[in-house]
Amino acid sequence: MKQTVILDPEQLRQSMRAWTSGVTIVTASHAGERHGMTVSSFTSIALEPPIVIISLQTDSRTHGLVAQANAFAVTILADGQQDVSDRFAGRVPDEEDRLGGIGTETLVTGAPFIKGGLAYLDCRVTQAIEVGTNTLFLAEVVAARGNGEGKPLVYHDRAYHKLDD
Repeated sequence: MKQTVILDPEQLRQSMRAWTSGVTIVTASHAGERHGMTVSSFTSIALEPPIVIISLQTDSRTHGLVAQANAFAVTILADGQQDVSDRFAGRVPDEEDRLGGIGTETLVTGAPFIKGGLAYLDCRVTQAIEVGTNTLFLAEVVAARGNGEGKPLVYHDRAYHKLDD
């Protein structure tokens, strides 16, 4: 009989600090309400059709808006946008307007983008998969802006870093 091993979540959290990633803000808008959060669980899955995936905690305000709107925007942050990342990571509480006072724009779905980002992806949800305390949202990219120029905001071991030239 195979034994089930239960991993301590804190050990996984510590181990995942070795993973370096770019930083994105995922935003959504529904029925006049807009909100967003910093998300590192984001990746491109396919180019044809253009599919990306994000993972959002089920009890987050952003999750609720994405689920209702069936759409979201991804802003890939530039290396000078640490304050934006911190703001959407919880320095401004979930109940407040995190987008207040920040320049935004929209493309197709109406989900807001954060101005100054390196790239923007406007996405329509095609599938939602519940996994533990999160939902994986697969989405078709319906519009994109950005050409890869500039330096990204990079996160590693609980700190922001800059890419060397």
